[in-house]
Amino acid sequence: MTKSSILWGMVFALLATSPLYADGHEVNVYSYRQPELVKPLFDAFTQETGIEVNVAFLNKGMIERLEAEGDRSPADLVMTVDISRLQALVDASATQPVKSKILEEAIAPEFRSPDGSWYALTLRARVVYASKERVPDGEVTTYEDLADAKWKGRICTRSGTHPYNLALFSAVIARYGEEVATDWLTGVRDNLARKPQGNDRAQVKAVWAGECDISLGNTYYMGKMLEDDEQQQWANSVRIIFPRFVDGGTHMNVSGVAMTKAAPNKENALRLMEFLASPQAQQIYAEINYEYPVDPSVPRSELVASWGSPKADSVSLSEISALRPTALKLVQEVDYDR
Repeated sequence: MTKSSILWGMVFALLATSPLYADGHEVNVYSYRQPELVKPLFDAFTQETGIEVNVAFLNKGMIERLEAEGDRSPADLVMTVDISRLQALVDASATQPVKSKILEEAIAPEFRSPDGSWYALTLRARVVYASKERVPDGEVTTYEDLADAKWKGRICTRSGTHPYNLALFSAVIARYGEEVATDWLTGVRDNLARKPQGNDRAQVKAVWAGECDISLGNTYYMGKMLEDDEQQQWANSVRIIFPRFVDGGTHMNVSGVAMTKAAPNKENALRLMEFLASPQAQQIYAEINYEYPVDPSVPRSELVASWGSPKADSVSLSEISALRPTALKLVQEVDYDR
């Protein structure tokens, strides 16, 4: 580990444990997003507005922290990934609705809460990473295909209880109901090459190593792997396939933002929310994070565009979030992670 990385680690640890204060010229953020993914956005906002962004980067316990702080919480905004995590903040009464013409014009209704309790900032597709050597073009085209016995011993995934997978499983339930979803999930489980483990990148590594032929993962991991000298060979061994639901589209999840209930710097917080939905910030997201801008008028990065143009599925994010407990129940019932 370099001295620079150690220093930055110390800085981020200090930010995560130090109190944040309101002085009228700043905005305070609790974030589950990794520092390197959001710092360029906050730097651009500060340069444009003069408003400093103080960030506490958290690994877990955001809701518990906000509940403990109550009305005295210094946090103005929360940023996280996955619709279920956004909705959990709302359900815990940790956020407040925001009305903004700028946000409503930039973000389509399907990618924001009906009452403005949360707003999506980026989109990510849940895709198949397929071996270039062992999976011919056209062999997998739908999510339903993943339960076909032809994939027995050929699929790798991370834990079925991870939010990224639970969101996809919830979409299956929304489309077909619990009974069909249970049969489908059992089929996918029976096709696994190994016990679910690791993160999305670990699944691609397993494909590269020949442990399986296809895996589930989010699109942006391809860009991140290509940035890493060791992981480039993993990325180059696979291609991205955008499965769709029969009579539907590709499952898309989000990263997003919400204003906290306490929000001591409410005006500055709203300015930051609106900035994050602006073409300037959306372009930064596209180039640095390899995510899809939530604003369709903002072009994707050249690399992301090279992967293809998925058509988003029509199942609403709100419905997917509501079905998360059911999806978790099914994962446990079929013993997916056995």
